[in-house]
Amino acid sequence: MESRVRLIVIISLSVFCWFGPTVGVAPPAVECYGVGNTDCKAYSYQGLFSDRNECRAAKVVYPTTEQEVIAAVADGVKNGLKMRVISKGSHSLPSLVCPGGNGAGMFISTRDYKGIAVNTGPGTPTATVEAGVMLKAFMDEASRHGLTFPHMPYWGGLSISGILGTGAHGSGIWGKGSSMYEYVKEIRLVVPASEEDGYAKVINLVAGVDDEILNAARLSLGVLGVISTVTLELQPMFKRSFSLVEKSDVDLETQVALNAEQNEFGDITWYPAQKLAVYRLDNRVPVVTTGEGVNKYIHLQPLPAALFEAARLSEEVDETSGDGQAKCMRATAQVSALNLMGHGFTNNGTHFTGYPVVGFQNSIATSGTCEDTTIPSLMCVWDRRHKGVLSFEEGFTVSFSNIPAFIRDVKALVALNPESLCGIGLYAGILMRHIKKSRSAYLGPIEDGVELDIVYYRSRDPHVPRLYQDVTEEIEQMLLFKYNARPHWGKSQVVGFVTTKDMYPELPRFLKVKNQLDPQGLFSNDWTDSVLNVDGAAANLQKFGPHCALDGQCICTEDIHCAPEKGYFCQAGRIYTEARVCRKVSNVNETSFAYLTHDADSCVDPWCSLSIL
Repeated sequence: MESRVRLIVIISLSVFCWFGPTVGVAPPAVECYGVGNTDCKAYSYQGLFSDRNECRAAKVVYPTTEQEVIAAVADGVKNGLKMRVISKGSHSLPSLVCPGGNGAGMFISTRDYKGIAVNTGPGTPTATVEAGVMLKAFMDEASRHGLTFPHMPYWGGLSISGILGTGAHGSGIWGKGSSMYEYVKEIRLVVPASEEDGYAKVINLVAGVDDEILNAARLSLGVLGVISTVTLELQPMFKRSFSLVEKSDVDLETQVALNAEQNEFGDITWYPAQKLAVYRLDNRVPVVTTGEGVNKYIHLQPLPAALFEAARLSEEVDETSGDGQAKCMRATAQVSALNLMGHGFTNNGTHFTGYPVVGFQNSIATSGTCEDTTIPSLMCVWDRRHKGVLSFEEGFTVSFSNIPAFIRDVKALVALNPESLCGIGLYAGILMRHIKKSRSAYLGPIEDGVELDIVYYRSRDPHVPRLYQDVTEEIEQMLLFKYNARPHWGKSQVVGFVTTKDMYPELPRFLKVKNQLDPQGLFSNDWTDSVLNVDGAAANLQKFGPHCALDGQCICTEDIHCAPEKGYFCQAGRIYTEARVCRKVSNVNETSFAYLTHDADSCVDPWCSLSIL
């Protein structure tokens, strides 16, 4: 009864609470406490990074021209400062943008560096965009010239340089695929230089001429220097026609590859606990096709703070009480509501009247951006100024050959306890986007596959375990160790990157370019060194200590890494038994691992020797 009451409260709030505190435009990614943009702190879009560490620098600069970018880099090189580039929205959850250097480094923000020049002359049309240009602005400017870009992330609040830095992408394996870096014709990169060259210089990288360096710059994690401008290949404007079709997930294993083959822009959203899959049937149609559809995906629209604060409070109550059924009820209601609203898509810019939705590419491909809303009472659901969403956002790419077995394993987990995966249903389920093997980027995917986006509850207290924490941990380790999944560079908690150093055969070529352009490592930080295994730094990625597994900082090898005082102990996975997860148990003496008391000579489990050290 209590769960039903809370559900009614949330629904009521969604109807009536459309006026909240005066907030308006999103808070800045960098806030400074000293004079003249000094003593600065950066935030992720959720307010904190995956490792929860403070992200500080001595100062921030906001270049508006390439000459100002050069001057900023020269200043950093001359003074031996660690430097990292940060975008207006700071939408990467790992500590990608943090300079390190004990707060003595420098942020170079692309917020005000956002010029666009579209070339419609002879040959393939292109657009040259400055690093801070936001995706939606780029698409809309190209459309004014009757042109468009074929693939992009679903969130329009990303910067062009941020997309290239993390390999962000859309969905599709047709042609060159859905990753923006495959359409790069040229990159201008500002890199460190000698004193004789003024401490900084610009190198111009052209496709087909400078590929040895360009293929590192296409997806660079920001460790090569500062992207100044990018020239991207455009296409004539087209429209898209798409429908969302709900089906049972009974045959999902066989449908994933078919969806990719039959739909240029298709994807699938999977709700395992509900045994439901939502298929996106999405292809281009002639530009003369009738339709003025607009992507107003509901999770990315500005909403009143009271709505998502209430939703968060309700989930925190469920976590504390252990009420997984309440999450199941709300997830089912939410999916039904989204379906009735067409998930936020409209047929005419205002109303959803049914499928198919037909619209121009720049209006359909990407949604956004709530961060730029001018309505004072509305804000993004993740806005850090209010206690709304705080979540783990995981992204893993799995090959098409491995995805059927993975789906069967997750179904087996659901069969053991359906409630255990209701929580991800509150965060739009498991989004399955199709991604093509990279033809160029050294750090891109090495085979065609599916990128899985999994979002779930994160506690504001790193010492507090999550309800059914063991299940999401088992899925994560299953992906990493059983199915050789590759984490998304701009997502995932710390342990999501434990296998990265072994996943990219072209990593040595990338590191060779990195050492050539930035031999002092001024654009690197502890996180990039760890995930790229610079000088063996991968060994430092996990931070072992009390409660470290609760917040994704380590994979547990001892009970103390979980929360034994709250009944959570380091246990084996239920389906993928090689996993080591934090599970709540009623009688640890009956269920704890014998290996925790073994000596080194008796170790057969891959984690056993670690637990003894």
